[in-house]
Amino acid sequence: MTRSGRKAFGALAIAAVAGLVSACGSGGDSTASAAPPSVAPTSAAASSAAPTPQAPLAGKTIVIDPGHNGGNASHPEIINKKVNVINATKPCNTTGTATNDDYPEHAFTWDVSLRLAKILRAKGAKVILTRKNDKGVGPCVDERAKIANRAHADASLAIHGDGAPASGHGFHIIEPAVLKGHNDKVVPESKRLGMDLRNAFHQGTGIPYSTYLGKHGIDVRSDLGGLNVATVPAVFIEAGNMRNAGDAAKMKSPAGRQKMAEALAQGFVKFLT
Repeated sequence: MTRSGRKAFGALAIAAVAGLVSACGSGGDSTASAAPPSVAPTSAAASSAAPTPQAPLAGKTIVIDPGHNGGNASHPEIINKKVNVINATKPCNTTGTATNDDYPEHAFTWDVSLRLAKILRAKGAKVILTRKNDKGVGPCVDERAKIANRAHADASLAIHGDGAPASGHGFHIIEPAVLKGHNDKVVPESKRLGMDLRNAFHQGTGIPYSTYLGKHGIDVRSDLGGLNVATVPAVFIEAGNMRNAGDAAKMKSPAGRQKMAEALAQGFVKFLT
């Protein structure tokens, strides 16, 4: 994911590139709609579970938002629809970017999210994914945030890969800007979540802070629906620049993606315990 204008595949170009990006991914059915997966309320048992050294996240609910979706490119009529993101309207979703040899962002985010969910569940957390496979469409950016809101999540993370000029490398966390009257109370906790995830990701992967955006691996934005709509602690991670050869090699590597997931899990443990 990149800022408007830097996306490799913008929403207006979707129809032209559908054949290039929609075939990659894993699991699910090709007829999935933009409707999000249902979110069951947190059970009393989960809420009352006590953390232990073996299950430090017992009783915690974490939402993981794998950026984009494998079927987005073939459904421009859905993802181009405008949605309200508090301070503006934006397209429902986009196709995402890809490496120079066409490993798509949506497949990367899905893989890391599944790895991370498995680790967090082993640590006792209840984990909710905002999409159920990598061949569907959507959900829209506002709905992804609402999934976390309805679940009363203790923390929410959207996983992305960037599509910046190839000279830039490294990762960064995106924190929400304050939108007065909407997210004032949650922004401080979102910032703390961002710092804990940034520190853990940097230490656990060795990937440097972004050389092209943000400061010390942190960027603050007011234009992302997934953050603007959130009423729970929420941040994004751009785990690397998919257009940079060095970053792309790590992101395409199963071992590299596993290391990213393990590092992010440590960040959640730090934040929630």
